[in-house]
Amino acid sequence: MNDMRILERDVDTKEVKIAAKNVQVYYGDVRIVKPEDVAKAVEDKRLTHAIKNVNVEIEDKTVTAFIGPSGCGKSTFLRCINRMNDTIDVCRVVGDIRIDGEDIYDPQVDPVQLRAKVGMVFQKPNPFPKSIYDNVAYGPRIHGLAKNKAELDDIVEQSLRKGALWEEVKDRLQSPGTGLSGGQQQRLCIARAVATEPEVLLMDEPCSALDPIATAQVEQLIDQLSKNYSVVIVTHSMQQAARVSQKTAFFHLGDLVEYGETGQIFTKPEDPRTESYITGRIG
Repeated sequence: MNDMRILERDVDTKEVKIAAKNVQVYYGDVRIVKPEDVAKAVEDKRLTHAIKNVNVEIEDKTVTAFIGPSGCGKSTFLRCINRMNDTIDVCRVVGDIRIDGEDIYDPQVDPVQLRAKVGMVFQKPNPFPKSIYDNVAYGPRIHGLAKNKAELDDIVEQSLRKGALWEEVKDRLQSPGTGLSGGQQQRLCIARAVATEPEVLLMDEPCSALDPIATAQVEQLIDQLSKNYSVVIVTHSMQQAARVSQKTAFFHLGDLVEYGETGQIFTKPEDPRTESYITGRIG
């Protein structure tokens, strides 16, 4: 771990963008009528307790990395932030998650509108089977963000520029997005995510399927995006977390063990479990 480079950046306290309190996630096809029945269902292994009492405040215009062993809950918690877990019938989320003070699990909140505000980039690039232009224009069209073709053209161009892809594709916007290289496809997915003018950008291991050159391009892009967005990235690479993030959260067996400045987490962790993971003794 001696080659790990900690990103040096100002760590002034910033405004809280996402606040999670007492968040629990359970998996299991079990109907629970009373809250007190949950513990019994977990004990009987009818329910799996995937996330346990997570409390965290994520700052605006900051890159926050979630690290931890496979299956520790980091991706599950990430999907809580834009209610992607709603699409899993056997998953239930308990607790309070707020973005800018708004309870995102309030029944009056439309998950579709929430996901326009909270963009997501997945582990494997997943461009739509459409042109490069239509991949980026899809969200703005759905949400009515452009009044006419000229406005839509401008949104597409600006989004591709934010995705650091415009110069590479500006002369072939009608070509299939699936025809791009893996790294370009991932940057296209990032452009597609920012096209709906989100405030938060979630990334679930966005570089795990990419080669080192494409990974470096995406990491540079993440740094640029954090000037305008709250970026939360799940990564299996501690070196990547050290390079791109200002805050790091370490998850282990469903618990948020430790959360703080990235430099402090990697050099002077407070919890022995964090130190064991950083030094390779667990995970």
